[in-house]
Amino acid sequence: MGFIDSLKSVVRPRSRGDAELDYLNESMSVADLEMRQREIDRGRFRHLPRRG
Repeated sequence: MGFIDSLKSVVRPRSRGDAELDYLNESMSVADLEMRQREIDRGRFRHLPRRG
């Protein structure tokens, strides 16, 4: 089952939460992090499914 589960995770579309977390983790400073948080609050990833 390990191989099939890992294959499913590769094929599965990213959830909104995963995309938001990845985006926040790429910030380079506190100011950049705050700007990214405001962008997310304004709906930057609204088009992605909410799963997760």
